[in-house]
Amino acid sequence: MSSVEPKDPATNPQPRRRLLREDRHRQLIDVAWRLVRNEGTEALTLGRLAEQAGVTKPVVYDHFDTRSRLLAALFQEFDARQDALMDAALEASEPTLPARAAVIASSYVACVLLQGREIPGVIAALAGSPELEKIKRDFEVAFIEKCRVALAPCTSGGAIAPAGLWAMLGAAEALSYAATTNEITAAQAEGELFEIIVAMVARSARETGAVSGA
Repeated sequence: MSSVEPKDPATNPQPRRRLLREDRHRQLIDVAWRLVRNEGTEALTLGRLAEQAGVTKPVVYDHFDTRSRLLAALFQEFDARQDALMDAALEASEPTLPARAAVIASSYVACVLLQGREIPGVIAALAGSPELEKIKRDFEVAFIEKCRVALAPCTSGGAIAPAGLWAMLGAAEALSYAATTNEITAAQAEGELFEIIVAMVARSARETGAVSGA
């Protein structure tokens, strides 16, 4: 009776396991972030992504049919991460001005620092097309509204001037990116943003009533 010899894995390699679609998508996003971090946003093309991920171009095009869609996916992931971080911190915080201002300041700066120097390049690239600019604008509007709702209990009338909220967002962006380039520390960025938020709410409160829980 003849016996079947076991296959030598060196001469009979197993076929490469295909990733599930969501796993492949995750891999491509991770490689894209790494490319931006190491080589800059300009180097992020679909062909370069395929090369770095070890897949064919059609695989990448199946997930992101254009470079704009890829950039949008990166920004939307950053947006989702920032939302989750702030939502969790707000839920655990007291409805007082110092507590809410600290949450907004620390969450915004922490999320930008977590993504490092990659996100400024991605955000700059978003200005390259109306579609990407709209994605960024939608994020800004949603962030402003989240902050307005979070800070409303800190004023007796619940009203905060929209101009102040937009100024706060501009300061948050500038301070966070200064921290990513080590021009200031993360603690300095958070501290300055905290003071800006407190002053902004206090100014609105003077116009409508008194600060609550200060």
